[in-house]
Amino acid sequence: QVQLVESGGGLVQAGGSLRLSCAASGPTFRYGMGWFRQAPGKERNFVAHITWGDGDADYSDSVKGRFTISRDNAKKTGYLQMNSLKPEDTAFYYCAGDTRGRGSRLPAAYDYWGQGTQVTVSS
Repeated sequence: QVQLVESGGGLVQAGGSLRLSCAASGPTFRYGMGWFRQAPGKERNFVAHITWGDGDADYSDSVKGRFTISRDNAKKTGYLQMNSLKPEDTAFYYCAGDTRGRGSRLPAAYDYWGQGTQVTVSS
């Protein structure tokens, strides 16, 4: 059984930075890891994905150049470094595991989900 737990969310002023962590527990960490976000009244949207082995990353256009996804397989922890934050980044952020290694941008492709952590960016 895989469990993912996010941390690091909070309130930050526009232009600031936050680092989210996703701690994994369970028998394996051999899956791709994605980050998604969901604002009130909106769909859950793709933010970033990183592969298990080679660390190749994919980003949504809205965060490219500002966010960096990474993972430490020895620690079974994923990270999302968020810089130059904007008010439109305000959302509940989730990490997710993609056991089939699809690297999909669709939430339905992911098998494991964390509980989420709130990120609020004030103007």
